[in-house]
Amino acid sequence: MRIDFDPESVSPGDFYQLLTAVIVPRPIAWVSTVSADGVPNVAPHSFYTVASTAPPVVQFTSVGEKDTLRNAVATGEFVVNFATEDQFALVNDTGTDFPPEVGEFGAVGIGAEPSARVKPSRVAGSPVAIECALHSTVGFGGSTVVFGRVLHLAIREDVLVDGHPEITRLKPLSRLGADEWGTSNVRFDQRRIRYRDWQGGARTPRY
Repeated sequence: MRIDFDPESVSPGDFYQLLTAVIVPRPIAWVSTVSADGVPNVAPHSFYTVASTAPPVVQFTSVGEKDTLRNAVATGEFVVNFATEDQFALVNDTGTDFPPEVGEFGAVGIGAEPSARVKPSRVAGSPVAIECALHSTVGFGGSTVVFGRVLHLAIREDVLVDGHPEITRLKPLSRLGADEWGTSNVRFDQRRIRYRDWQGGARTPRY
C-alpha cells in the first residue's frame, strides 16, 4: 500500500520535506563567491549535480534568493568546493543566514586560498575545487538553478589513486531528509553490463 501526496494540495514546505527525504543522498556544493562589493561568501547547497560533460557544466539550486545566487549573477563567477565529512561543522556553520556584509570565511574561521581562474577564493581545506564561470540561470518561482561552465578543476594529490579520485579518501558529506546528514561508509564496485554479456543482471552485493 502507498500513501499519495498531491503537490497541489500539500503545502510547499511540507512537500519540500517529502522530496528532500526521498531524493537522497544529495552531494553538497560548498559554493564560494564574492559580492560586487568584494565581500567573500561561502555557503552549502545540496541540490547539486553535473549538468553536462562536453562542455563541462555543473549546476546547483538556490532555494530563495541567497547571497550565493546574487553574487554569482553579479560577478559571473563561483567555485564549488568539495564538502568532506571532516568539515561537517564548518559546512553547517556556513549555512547560517549571515547578513550580506558579513563574510563567512572570516566569521566561521575558514582558511582561503587563491583560485587559478576566478576571483572567488577556494576553501583551503577542501580536497577539490571546481572553478566556474556563470553559464546561465533558470528560475522556478522560489528557486533558481545556476549553471556554471567549468574553467578549472583542482584536486589535492593525497585523494588520488593512480590519478583517479578515491572515494574513501575524499570522504564526501551528504544531505538526507529533515536535519539528517550522511557519510559514505559503504562502497561496492559493479561495472555496467553490456547486452552481449547479459546473464540476468547484477547480483545484490554482500557487505
